[in-house]
Parts: sequence; C-alpha cells; structure tokens
Amino acid sequence: MASHYDIIIIGSGAGGGTLAYALAPTGKQILLIERGDYLPREKANWDPDAIFTEGRYQTQESWLDAHLQPFSPEAYYVVGGNTKLYGAALQRMRAADFGDVHHAEGRSPAWPLTYEEFEPYYTRAESLFKIHGQRGEDPTEPPMSAEYPFPAFPHEPRIQTVADQLAEQGLHPLHLTLALDLHVTDPSHSPCIRCDTCDPYPCLVNAKCDAQVTCVDPALAFDNVTLLTKTEVTRLLTSATGDRIDQVEIQTHQGTEYLSADTVVVSCGAINSAALLLRSANEAHPNGLANSSDQVGRNLMKHNHSALIAISPTPNPTVFQKTLAIHDYYFGGPNQDYPLGQIQLTGKAKWQRLQKMAPTELPQPWLEYLSHHSVDWWITTEDLPDPNNRVTLTPEGRIQVHFTPNNLKPHQELIQLLEQHLKPLGFYLFWHKTMDTAVAWHQIGTCRMGPDPANNVLDVHCRSHDVENLYVVDASCLPSMGAMNPTLSIIANALRVADHLKSTF
Repeated sequence: MASHYDIIIIGSGAGGGTLAYALAPTGKQILLIERGDYLPREKANWDPDAIFTEGRYQTQESWLDAHLQPFSPEAYYVVGGNTKLYGAALQRMRAADFGDVHHAEGRSPAWPLTYEEFEPYYTRAESLFKIHGQRGEDPTEPPMSAEYPFPAFPHEPRIQTVADQLAEQGLHPLHLTLALDLHVTDPSHSPCIRCDTCDPYPCLVNAKCDAQVTCVDPALAFDNVTLLTKTEVTRLLTSATGDRIDQVEIQTHQGTEYLSADTVVVSCGAINSAALLLRSANEAHPNGLANSSDQVGRNLMKHNHSALIAISPTPNPTVFQKTLAIHDYYFGGPNQDYPLGQIQLTGKAKWQRLQKMAPTELPQPWLEYLSHHSVDWWITTEDLPDPNNRVTLTPEGRIQVHFTPNNLKPHQELIQLLEQHLKPLGFYLFWHKTMDTAVAWHQIGTCRMGPDPANNVLDVHCRSHDVENLYVVDASCLPSMGAMNPTLSIIANALRVADHLKSTF
C-alpha cells in the first residue's frame, strides 16, 4: 500500500462510494477507506430473526445520549454503509424544498443552490442507481429533464385495491421510485426477484442498488482505485499553520499508521464525520478541525419517522409491498397551511418486526395473524435545524448525541389523517411507533454548506472554509432535506462535487 495518494475518501457509503465511482476514470490515485468490511452474503441476509431480533449487521458501537445514557445506534459499518440495508426508495427533494420553507414550529432554511442547479445531478443519480418510477402521477413532482430510467414497480393486488380506494377519496396514490435491478440489463432475466426481504434487509442476490454494488465495486475495476477495509480513521493531522491536512491517522489490526493525500474527503455519515473533525482538534483548530464557525456537529436532523401498522379483516398476501406513496399532504393539509410530509409503504412486516413495534407484548400466534392482515406504512415529516441538537465528544472521546425532537405537531396530524383515510377501507386497528434517537438513518446537517464562513462549515462545493484540502461529502453538508429520504440528494451532490474536483485537477 502506498503512503501518499491524490485523493483519500473516508467512508464508502452513498457519499464516499459515489464520489469514488465518479472520480475513478480520472486516473488519479484514489484510496477509499472503510472502517468495516464487506457485509457477508449469507442465508442470514434474509432471516428476520437475524435482522430484527439479533441486529446481526448493526454496529456494536455504543453512543451516549444527552444524559450520558448509552444506546446502540442503528448504523452499519460495512462497505456501502447504511445503503446495504436501506429500503432503496430514492426520491428527489421537491423544488420548493431548496428554498426557505415555513413550518408549524419554525423554518427550514434555503440551500445555497437552487433546484434548477441541482436537477441535472438528480437525473444522473437516477440513471446510475437504476431508478424505476412513473412521471406525472405525483402532485408535488418537481420539474425533471428526463424520464425515469425504468418503469415503476407495479402494485400487487391487495395494494392496488388500497390505491384505488384511496384514489376514490380524492388522493393521488403514486408509485415509489425504487433503486432495484429489475430487468435492467436483460429483459429476460432479473437479479431482483421481488422478495419479501428487501426493506430493511441486505440483498442476498445483489439486486439492490446500494453504494457497494453500484459504485464501489465498479470503481475498483480501475487500477488507480484502492479500497482499504477494517480500517478506522482516528484523526486528521494538519500542518503547523492549520490550513492543510498533512496526514491521515489510521488504526488497523497492525496498529497506528499515517497516510497523506493532496485532497482528503470525509464521508463517514453526519454523526461520525462531525465526530472525526472534533476528534482532530489541535492548536490551530482548538474547537475541532474546520470549526472556526462553531457549527461542526450542530444542527443535527434525522426526520420525524413513525411506522403505522394498519390491520384489516382482509388478508394481505403481498410479497413485495413497498410500491406506494402519498404526497397529497406534503406541503399542507386540509386544515394546515404548513407542510405535513410523506406517506409511503414499507416492506411487508413479518411478525418479528411487529414484535419490535407492538405497543405491548403479544404472543407469537397473535403477531403472525396481525402480520397476515396488516398493511404497513411509514410516515416521514421534516424536523428543523437546532444548534442545540448536536454531536459532541466526551472527555474520553465517546460520541454523545444531544437531540430533542421538534416540529412534531405536523407528524401527529399526518398520522391521524392517514388513519382517517384507512378506516373507511375496513382497517379497524392501528398502532404506530415513532423512531427514537438510535434510528439515525436520515442523519444530516452537522457540517452545513453555505457561503458565509461565520455560520457554515463548508462552501458551496463542500470544501472546508478553514482547511483548503478538506472536503465533506455526505449528508453532513445538507442544510435541509424536506420530507424525502436524503440518499438520492447525497448521491447527486457527490456527483456534483466530483465535477468540481475534476475542474481543479
């Protein structure tokens, strides 16, 4: 292994993996560092006991909450990062989400970019991740310069019935945009078999377009790209003046080593990226690397999420359930002049998943019956930046997450609206579970980008305002995310930053 590279990218998820893919053809010597290893392809990939009961692939790391109580984050330190177990529903933010949006409990700030500037990268990201969708059915659909690359996944009969019944109520049910390899390269053969273990399982047949399959593996086909696994970056060391990163300190099974690069990119996820910069404090950066603004780690957002389990006397034999969404209340409700958010289906909940979500302990036969009669929904509403929602380090160097949920009123109102729509369809029993701090799947905002160095960590190209050869290319940079899964925005932004980096070579 060389000791110096043109570019070192720390983290192989949606941001780092995509950036490595986009830069691989340049011929630059690129090192991609991942603290975990490849997620094993094994029978347990499709085992609900392994996923929901054992947390088989979840990191064993422990974080602390604001009261110094430990918790286990639902995070995955593997090649491809959290995308290895994501639901593969990749969506654009709405055009208005890029502007200043007023909410029930505050405001969602504008990006330093417009939707029109960002749109070409959404189009490229959708092509790269093989998005299946259908234009024209979404009342909030933003302007698009191209059709979706592949047709939408059709609903199975039970879901089609629900969609038709909701449409009769005046709603506009739509097909989710999914990143799956269904008849993409060969119309007669599909890696995707539309199984019931897609969301939130690893894909045993590599049909899910995750960061590893879609970006990292193709990037490694280039001789100039190297992947280093089971390697944790512990600190970034700067020059004496603090304006450049001179060394990247890594920890492997062989001990501590040091690497260097002309450009260093941090892509560890919003919480771990902030922690790495804080851990890299030195005399030139006493409050943490790139933190003259005192904004590193602040403004953590993660969406308000709830699972809503709706039970009907009608059995639900659906296998691949995650095909439907409702955006009618995205920007407002029947009695609300502020955004509510997004409703979508999740993967079909097996009894083990219901066991984790049930409001009380239930025997397995009851859970199995409920699973066979449930239609399972996911409610997402936007939370807002708060400088007190932040990532810090304890004196011992442990990650501490200070987080108080906000903008919850629209979330509860959206849940109630969905229940009101489902009751006339025969659904008679509902329970919902709101996700806690440990569920940080949509973490963003801890190193926001913006033109003002006094209030932002990064410039519009995701380069540190303080350190000239440091970039942060993951969800850390996002000022907001609307009520959409931020993964497509992370991918699109990585493609955008790659174009900028190419212009500097």
